[in-house]
Amino acid sequence: MRRTSKLILLGLTGLLMNSTANAQWTGPKTKPKERIEVKYGPITPKHRTDEAMEAFRNYGLGQFIHWGLYAIPGNEWEGVSARGGAAASEWIRTWSGPNAPKNWKEIYDNLYKQFNPTAFSAKKWAKQAKDMGAKYMIFTTKHHDGYALWPTKYSSYNISNSPYKKDIVKEVVDAYNAEGIDVYLYFSILEWNNPDYLSKAPETEEEKKRYNRFLQYTKNQLLELLQNYPTIKGFWFDGTWDKSWVQAYEFTYNLEKELREKHPGLIIGSRFRNDEHGKRHFDSNGDILGDYEQGWERKLPQEYEWLDGNDWDAVMTIPPNGWGYMKDWSGIYTKTTDDILDMLMHTVSLNGNFVLNFGPDGKGLMHPGEDKIAKELGDWMEVNGEAVHGVRHADLPKTKMGYLTQKDSTIYLTVFNRPVNNLARLAFPKKSTALPISAKLLLNNKELTIKHADIGLDLDKNTYFDIVLPKDFQTDRAFVIKIKLGQPKIKSDKLMDAKM
Repeated sequence: MRRTSKLILLGLTGLLMNSTANAQWTGPKTKPKERIEVKYGPITPKHRTDEAMEAFRNYGLGQFIHWGLYAIPGNEWEGVSARGGAAASEWIRTWSGPNAPKNWKEIYDNLYKQFNPTAFSAKKWAKQAKDMGAKYMIFTTKHHDGYALWPTKYSSYNISNSPYKKDIVKEVVDAYNAEGIDVYLYFSILEWNNPDYLSKAPETEEEKKRYNRFLQYTKNQLLELLQNYPTIKGFWFDGTWDKSWVQAYEFTYNLEKELREKHPGLIIGSRFRNDEHGKRHFDSNGDILGDYEQGWERKLPQEYEWLDGNDWDAVMTIPPNGWGYMKDWSGIYTKTTDDILDMLMHTVSLNGNFVLNFGPDGKGLMHPGEDKIAKELGDWMEVNGEAVHGVRHADLPKTKMGYLTQKDSTIYLTVFNRPVNNLARLAFPKKSTALPISAKLLLNNKELTIKHADIGLDLDKNTYFDIVLPKDFQTDRAFVIKIKLGQPKIKSDKLMDAKM
C-alpha cells in the first residue's frame, strides 16, 4: 500500500469509528446470545445461490450515479457552498439558517422548470462505465427531494413536466444494458416535499391516514419501476431510517414479498426495512434482512471475519462526501486513482463489490475530475481486470505488499508496496495442497522466477515462496502478479525443534 493510500484509510477508519449514523457500522457485529421470535425477519435465504446472486458476487467493480435537480445548484447557490454553510449537494434542499436564500425550499422545488440536460447522453455514460471496467451500475430514480427521473403516474413532480420531458431512467437502463452492464435502481423512501410523508411515527387518525396514503404511493411507484424496466437486477434503497417507516414493518415486509414475487431473482440490500423490534439491516437474531450488507457507505471493513460470510458492497465518493454534482473541488482532498485502486482491491479481497460514485452536472456531463479517474481506472482495469472480476477472498496469511484475490487455482497479488529487494514473499500454510508453481506480471506477461524460502522459524505453521521481480521492471501504479497453484516438488529438511 502506498503511503498516501495508507494514511487515507487510517484516517477514514478513525473518523468512522466515531460515527454510528443511520445504523451503519465500522466493526464486527455482535450477535445476540439467545434467539427470540421474529415474525418479520428475512424473506430470502442467506447466501442465495441463484444465477442473479452469483452474478452479483462476480461484479467486482460498479458505478453509482447521483443525478437530479440538485445537479443545477452543484453544491452551492449565489456563491455559498456547503463549506460556507449550505447542505451537501443532494441534501441542499434542507439548507436553512441565516445564510440560506429567502424562500429557499420554494426556489429548489421549482428547479424542475430549468432541468434540461442538453448534453446528456446515456450511451456516452454507459460506454465510459464499460471502458472503466464496471459490471453493474446503480442509478438514482428519485432522491430525498422526491423528484422522479421517470414519468411516474403517481406524482406530477417528475421528468415529464421538465423542459427535457424524456424518460431518463429508460435511457439509462437501455444504454447500460446495451453495453452488457447490469442496472440497479436507487430509490429513496423519504420525500421532503410530499405532504403525506411523516418522519415521526403517525399518532392521530389523520396522520395515520396521511401516512397510509404515502405507503400506498411508495408501493405503486416501486411496482411501476418493475413494470417499466423489467431488465433491472435489483433496488438500492435509501431514506429508510425515520420512525414512520420503522413502525410500518408489516407493510414493508409484505411489500418486499410482493416485489420479489413480481420479479424473481430481484436483489435487495439490507437497508430496505426492519423487523417488528425496530432492528435494521439485521433482525433481532442477527440475521441479515435482504441479500447483501448495505451498510458500507464511504467505509470499508478491515477484516474478512467482520462480514460473517455475507455478500456486501462498498459505495464510495471521490470528494469526501460528494454524491451529487459539486462544481468546486478546490481546497478539499479528492481521492486519486491510486486511492481508488487501493480501496477497490481491499474490497474485492474481502468478497465485496466496490461501487464508485459519479455526480453529473445539470447539463448531463461528468465532472472533469471524474472523467480523468474513469480513464485512468479503465486503463488499469484493461490490464488487471482479471484480478477484480469473478474473484474471491484468498484464504491465505495477509501480506503487507497489498491484496490477494483468488479465482480457482490462480492467486492474484496486487502490489502497492513493492519490496526493496524485489522479492515478493508470500506465506502458505504448510498443510496446503496447492502451492505456487508459476508466476507472471499481468502488465507485460513476463514470467517470473519462484523460489521456495524455508525460513525455519520455530513452530511456524507457514512455508514461504519468493517471487523474483526484475530489477529493471518499473511502473508508477499498483501492479498484479498472477500466480498459478499446483504441486511443486519441494523438500524441507526436518531439523530438531527447540525444547522449551
